[in-house]
Amino acid sequence: MTPPTKDATAKPTRGRPPKGSPALTREAILASAIAVIDSDGVENTSMRTVARRLGVDAKSLYNHVDGKDGLLDAVAEHILAGFAIPEPTGSLGPDLMAFARSFRRTTLRHPRAAALVLTRQVASAAGLAPTAAILSVLRAAGFGPGESVHLLRSLLALTVGALLREVEAGPTFGVGDPDGIADRRRALEGSGHPALSEVAAQLARCDHEEEFEFALGLMIDAVARRAAHAA
Repeated sequence: MTPPTKDATAKPTRGRPPKGSPALTREAILASAIAVIDSDGVENTSMRTVARRLGVDAKSLYNHVDGKDGLLDAVAEHILAGFAIPEPTGSLGPDLMAFARSFRRTTLRHPRAAALVLTRQVASAAGLAPTAAILSVLRAAGFGPGESVHLLRSLLALTVGALLREVEAGPTFGVGDPDGIADRRRALEGSGHPALSEVAAQLARCDHEEEFEFALGLMIDAVARRAAHAA
């Protein structure tokens, strides 16, 4: 007698993983959530899409995370906890640059999840450590509490914004391959706008790391001038 075959259309097991499969853990749920975000973006990530990737029912996730908000908070904390905090040197500009570059390297691993750092409330000591370290550098430079928070948020916005542009933006911001650059340059030169035509060669290409370093340099210079003025 031929043994019955497994139904390929069977739904995920409710409540618990199938017998013999690894136990569901918070770490596995986070890894699955990040994978969904990497492929589909935060806007398409839900308890259901994460559970589907794990092959379980969405209800089983609630034993480990407090709904979608708790899941996204946990992803933000995971990103921040993986941030390598540079050792402060006591020099404001180099220290802030080191923080921004380290943060960029960290978030480039999962760039589509980077915006969660700006939009989620992080509560764990590990997740808050980078924020505390940057604020310590700013406070040591003489900035007051309010201005330190403004500068922290501006630095994060610059870093995450540059990252999202690098990952999500279309050719408006330039391209990197020779054929794409040539096509974009011809389009700009034929746009009928002199301001675009005269910079078409530069506007048609985009080196994202170069753009990030340029914007970061502008910000650090501005912060250094504010620190000198305050002193």
